[in-house]
Amino acid sequence: MSTTRRVAGELSDPPASVRVVLHELRISGLGVIDEAALEPHPGFTVVTGETGAGKTMIVTALGLITGGRGDPSRVRAGCDRAVVEARFEGEVDGTAAPIVASVGGRLDEDGSVIAIRSVGADGRSRAYVGGRAAPLAILTELTDPLVAVHGQSEALTLLRPAQQRAVLDRFADLDGDLTAYRKVRARWQEAACDLANRRARARENAQREQMLRLSLAEIAEIAPLPGEDADLIAEVRRRENADAVRAGAQGALTGLVGDETLTDVPTVVGLIQAARHDLQAAGDPHLTQLSVQLDQASVMLADVAADLSGFLADLDADPASLEQLLSRQAVLKTLTRRYGADVDAVLAWVSDAEHELDTLDSSDHRLAELSDNVDKLAAATGQAALAISERRREAAARLGDLVTDELGHLAMGRAEVRVAVSQRPAGSTDADAVEIDGRFMAAGVDGIDQVEIVMTAHSGAPELPIAKGASGGELSRVMLALEVVLTDADPVATLVFDEVDAGVGGRAATEIGRRLALLARNHQVIVVTHLAQVAAFADRHVVVDAGSFGAVGRSDLRVVAGVAREVELARMLGGTNGSSARAHARDLLAAAVTAPSRRRKAG
Repeated sequence: MSTTRRVAGELSDPPASVRVVLHELRISGLGVIDEAALEPHPGFTVVTGETGAGKTMIVTALGLITGGRGDPSRVRAGCDRAVVEARFEGEVDGTAAPIVASVGGRLDEDGSVIAIRSVGADGRSRAYVGGRAAPLAILTELTDPLVAVHGQSEALTLLRPAQQRAVLDRFADLDGDLTAYRKVRARWQEAACDLANRRARARENAQREQMLRLSLAEIAEIAPLPGEDADLIAEVRRRENADAVRAGAQGALTGLVGDETLTDVPTVVGLIQAARHDLQAAGDPHLTQLSVQLDQASVMLADVAADLSGFLADLDADPASLEQLLSRQAVLKTLTRRYGADVDAVLAWVSDAEHELDTLDSSDHRLAELSDNVDKLAAATGQAALAISERRREAAARLGDLVTDELGHLAMGRAEVRVAVSQRPAGSTDADAVEIDGRFMAAGVDGIDQVEIVMTAHSGAPELPIAKGASGGELSRVMLALEVVLTDADPVATLVFDEVDAGVGGRAATEIGRRLALLARNHQVIVVTHLAQVAAFADRHVVVDAGSFGAVGRSDLRVVAGVAREVELARMLGGTNGSSARAHARDLLAAAVTAPSRRRKAG
């Protein structure tokens, strides 16, 4: 069995599974803190100090950076605002980059992201992400997967039913099941909405359907072609100018090949042919080459003459065709006046109308088909919800037992925690009602269950929701027990605990420290404590000292190691720096280093 080597009073190897950590926290103008900076260890950091020194302000600062309520009374006297700046480092690109980019911010060159929260003495609160101003909701979205604060008041998040359900679902590993359930539920809700709309608007839809079918029949009878109206305009203009067109074409044709009645008038083709013969007769190689080019020109002009001849033949083929074109143009105009600016727009209207018809069909046959589909989707939704409910019940029993067992190590040995799962009833006509085993249940986006964590404080005590059955310190310990149980499943990188050891001491305090160290194998853990037994397990020990004027400055937040750490632990043990207290402090440190919880997980 090997132990972990300490360097300068710290464990040398950070938890390998923690990919994103809070690298630095800067605070100014908050409570007793004038200006200070905290650099937590990637593993377990403990913050200690005399009562009133300001150590709890660190938890308050973390609460602000995670989107907590900004209380202007927390702004230091004489300051116009309190500012908290947090830098997160590690593999943040996948989660943070899209959020930062959504407000026009950017990650730093080293890949880290900076979040800032300020609270003015006038109550105004501002947030900045990646160097750009951002809504508070964006700050919360960014930090939710990165930091979870469990303080005397912050642990109240555990009191929300949705959070309690989320804790159970994480333990039961229900992400995939919930995603599949939500997809089928969305299809059911969409189909039910469509059916209800068709039934409610059956008469209106029938009238609209009749109008569309008549219009489509009218257009189908005329059968316009894409771009036909533009083609007709060009053709009609050509036909209307037929005399001028014919004269121009005939003049050009006569100039090229001549006219039978004008035998003595030279033509272009004849002149070129004569010139070609003259060049060939000269016998000069260069002139002969030129005669070839004239021959090619003659062929090209002959082709033009042939095209002109065909054009004139077609122009004269059907003098009555102009009337037919004008008639077709008039018919198309009746369509463009009603359905679109041109024929292409009319054809686009046809496509839209055919799609709309499919949604308007309110015939008894169609309504019966839709109703049957809604019933099938409702049954599928109910079965998926029931499967999730059964998994929740099985997981709830295990989670309650494990948390109760953990509380036995956290000075709450007489307490018993149970995770109660009950199904929410619904009326048969409710929009989200599904029938399961003859009963109607409310199938919400998270299923049919309501989850509540309840606690029995001691044998004979009533079972109460933890909101009523646990004090502030006990609530933090319940949260700690849950985090220990969920350590491998918890996606949050940094866990913060404030006074989680309130009201305990001795062996129970040592067990709290041991479990916090256990959490630090997979998470970055920051703890504010007054117990040396807890502090001894930390990878980094930070002491907060209030200055002579009651303010905490840059030099008043210091990392202690070696002898200085022994002195601080001795103070926490008995308020003295005597040899016995120092010896006790050394014993605590030695025991913490060799504790099983300190053995890092590989990989």
